[in-house]
Amino acid sequence: MNRLYFFISVFFICPILAQEPNPIQAGVAPSENDYQGDLNVLHYDVEIGLGNSADWIEGIVYLKCEVMKDDPNMRLDFTGLSIQSLSVNGLLTKHIYEKGLIEQNLKGFNFGDTVTIKIHYSGTPDDGLILGENVHGNRTAFVDNWPNRTRFWLPSIDYPADKATINYSIHAPVEWKVIANGYLKGNASKTPADAIGPKGDRMTWSWEVTVPISPYNMVIGAGDLEIRSVGLSACGEAPASQRKDECIEVTYWVYPEDVDKAKPSFKRAAEMVDYFTKTVGPFPFEKLANVQSSTRFGGMENASAIFYSENAISQGRNIEGTVSHEIAHQWFGDAVTEADWHHLWLSEGFATYFGSLFFEYADGNQSFQKRMESSRKRVIKSEITNKPIIDVNEKDLFKLLNSNNYPKGGWVLHMLRGYLGNELFFKGIRKYYKKYKYKAVLTEEFQKMMEDVSVKQLDWFFDQWIYKPGFPKLSYEETWYSKSGTKGILEVTILQTQKEEWPIFKIPSKVCWLDDCRAVEINQRKNSFKFNFDQKPIQLGVVDPDGWVLKELTLKK
Repeated sequence: MNRLYFFISVFFICPILAQEPNPIQAGVAPSENDYQGDLNVLHYDVEIGLGNSADWIEGIVYLKCEVMKDDPNMRLDFTGLSIQSLSVNGLLTKHIYEKGLIEQNLKGFNFGDTVTIKIHYSGTPDDGLILGENVHGNRTAFVDNWPNRTRFWLPSIDYPADKATINYSIHAPVEWKVIANGYLKGNASKTPADAIGPKGDRMTWSWEVTVPISPYNMVIGAGDLEIRSVGLSACGEAPASQRKDECIEVTYWVYPEDVDKAKPSFKRAAEMVDYFTKTVGPFPFEKLANVQSSTRFGGMENASAIFYSENAISQGRNIEGTVSHEIAHQWFGDAVTEADWHHLWLSEGFATYFGSLFFEYADGNQSFQKRMESSRKRVIKSEITNKPIIDVNEKDLFKLLNSNNYPKGGWVLHMLRGYLGNELFFKGIRKYYKKYKYKAVLTEEFQKMMEDVSVKQLDWFFDQWIYKPGFPKLSYEETWYSKSGTKGILEVTILQTQKEEWPIFKIPSKVCWLDDCRAVEINQRKNSFKFNFDQKPIQLGVVDPDGWVLKELTLKK
């Protein structure tokens, strides 16, 4: 009798649990044929029901889609949860649901039509939406999508180039607060008794995203959270803001136990937003919340709702460097997004470099140089230097979170800045952001923009730094040849000693003896330069004295 009662209770609480299919593996790179673009999602309308002690959810999503070809194939990413019903324009529709895909041919729909797909689903997420206890033992629910784990809790076209707007209606326990992308539409209201999801005393939170974002950026978070305001930013430079003063509010949402520990990490967050707004362009979203969460990463740049490691904050670590990196992502990665995962450096390399640039602005050049040197050492010591930044052969997307896409990508931008100069570099960055905001791009688009602005041909630069492996290893030697009196000729020999399979790098640079600098271009295995001097320099010359080039240098005396 007790066993039967237990079975009935579980069945009542989550009636479709036994029907959940096995999930697919997360993080597998898609093939060239996976995203053919038959449908383009314009908007998601998402309703999710959460419970305080339940390990399952219930959801309803409406996908408003633009038809991109006649008789399109509906092909949506979804895995591990049960589907109760699926309808297209209000009509229940047969479909195939297996191997992480919902598929059906939508015969009769033509290019330019709009279709609305409704999916009612439920179950225990295997990934993507993390339900469980936080570091303090309290229940929370946090989405953690990167790279392609949105499909574990939300039927979607789970690909970074397929951007859409989204509305959320989240039913959560009354004790919780709910954060999401976008802006909060009024105050939370009491959840109707017949609302979807685990029953109980709940409140409904409604959030709206007014500009298109990638599926991996679409998040919700819920739990016992305290909210603190850092201040207003980007005033008059935040077109998506819903505030009358056209500012965005910068806040942090943390567990009650960690409010004081979090303050040092977020105290300059509003200043960071203002710096990036001035340097790059208008802030792209409705607000900026910095949230302590159960993300597996140190930080996850979700548009307008950044999630940070709960452990780092609870341990009292100052993660201000991570905060700057993630806020920079709001421009690069979120607003301007890589169209293909293998071009991840357009997100992570940019956030790494611009995150460091904030400290150059706020704390001075020494702080910036320290960060760049740390990045340089990470590249030099990396185990993947034999691979290029854009490595199309890598099929495990998690392995793209590496020193090529982060510090080396950042160094590529630094070298481009050094080659073009500050004025042209930042002019190009601003025009790139303005043109591709809310869009998805590849490296070719960025290169072309920088070429157009600088009126320089940059194939050689991108070829050696982005599409080929390695970095220059330089050996430097001087030989003095005396002439009449104290005068003489100084021969400088610079060898490129890197591996044979790495390119011979073209390096426009200079060598300086104190204030006496001579221009050089290092472009061969062995490079020899002869310079006239009135007297022999008292110390060896310094190659690239301003530190614009990613390199490893050995001196021969």
